[in-house]
Amino acid sequence: MSEINNSPVGKVASETMEVEDSKVDMNPDTNRLALAQMMGSEEFRLAEKKLKQKLDIRLLAVMWLIFVLNYLDRNNIAAAKVAGISKTLHMSSTQYATAVALLFVGYVLMQIPSNIFLSQIRPSLYIPAVMAVWGVVSACTGIVTNPAGLYAARFFLGFVEAAFYPGALFLISSWYKRSEMGVRSAILFSATQLGSAFSGLIGAGIQSGLNGARGKPSWRWMFIIEGSITVFVALCAFWALPDWPSTTRWLTPTECAVAEWRLIDDAAQVDEDDAHWATGFKLAFKDYRLYLFAFRVDMLLLTVPPYFVAMYTSIFNNWSADRRQNSSFHVMWPLVFAIIGFVVAAASLNTGARYFAMVIMIASGHGANAVLLAWTQKTLLRPRVKRASAVAFVNAFGNISQVWTSYLYNDETAPRYALAMSVNAVFALLAILGALAMRIILQHANKKLDAGGTGVADVMKGESEAAISGVTEEEMILRKEGFRYII
Repeated sequence: MSEINNSPVGKVASETMEVEDSKVDMNPDTNRLALAQMMGSEEFRLAEKKLKQKLDIRLLAVMWLIFVLNYLDRNNIAAAKVAGISKTLHMSSTQYATAVALLFVGYVLMQIPSNIFLSQIRPSLYIPAVMAVWGVVSACTGIVTNPAGLYAARFFLGFVEAAFYPGALFLISSWYKRSEMGVRSAILFSATQLGSAFSGLIGAGIQSGLNGARGKPSWRWMFIIEGSITVFVALCAFWALPDWPSTTRWLTPTECAVAEWRLIDDAAQVDEDDAHWATGFKLAFKDYRLYLFAFRVDMLLLTVPPYFVAMYTSIFNNWSADRRQNSSFHVMWPLVFAIIGFVVAAASLNTGARYFAMVIMIASGHGANAVLLAWTQKTLLRPRVKRASAVAFVNAFGNISQVWTSYLYNDETAPRYALAMSVNAVFALLAILGALAMRIILQHANKKLDAGGTGVADVMKGESEAAISGVTEEEMILRKEGFRYII
């Protein structure tokens, strides 16, 4: 067997023991990892670099484009309000707020079941399929004739869209190592800022060019056109997206082996576990850290109004978190600035001051949120279904706030929105304290692992049940002992 790859886990194994070739299976016909395990360090590094380039184009870039359309379809109701949907459907401000909130009711309900389902099937089929369905639902919103029809369309749109974001995060975590996951999650999340930036432009263009066309107001054309584009992109995505590292058809056997082996080397456990989905589901909900992550995301999503400027802060903050292997401080520092922004927005009517407050609120909220979702998957790592359940639950729990926060921004409280800003500031402070608590919890877990005597499975609250092909039992144990949490 060749050199063990140069990672923190791999170093523990390589420095402690030499694995005899006779003890392990190096036959590619019976051990699909052998093609990667037999590579030298430099050969593996080059193969890994080439693989990541493919993934960044066919996984990350495609998911990013889908997320832009996801956000457009979800939030074009705001542009529709400007274009007169409330007047056409004779809706009060409360009825409009209800239409906004109902999307998140469906969104919250479906995330966990969808992610569990995704972990059992082919992502290249499931994600484009649900995308096509939400595109049809979005387009049908353009033909509703009363508030009840809008309510139904919004609820089912959220129900179907729920599959995408937690599913995208889960799929990314199934291909990238922990040190690569944060910045990719931030790049994916940047689609929300770009989608918001272009939503107004697209809405303005449709309003000026199609208002009254074929007797329809411009807001109807917004839903029809944007929904139709979504369906078209969904059909193209069937041929672009990957499945799992061992089953993706457009990768060579060597690339599949490299993809699997590098994830094993990162976490010392097999990711594509054959355990029943219920096992991972139960492990996720038995792990108390899940609820602390979820509570913090619920607080964070109150601080995330989407604007284009946040994209740069989010990507840089996640890049720094990956590079420094530190997530907690990269959640906390942006929220300190977010609190400053909320206070300034509530206290001042000066245009310049409020504009400054808006900028730091947006950048800080987005900068922290993407780090936190990546940190969730870095912590609740194995088994795979546990990670799928965890990220879906955290994102779903966080979005519960979207059901009721739209009612905080009443026209009567404009322009200060003092109640909304106060609630945002309080929840941001609680999120900072939650991040600090998780840092202390994970530091304590790492100290227990350093001291020995405590199994990794006990600290992780579960582990992958599948054995690692091509390594001895002794080496597998040593690799597990080298695992440490990112704090």
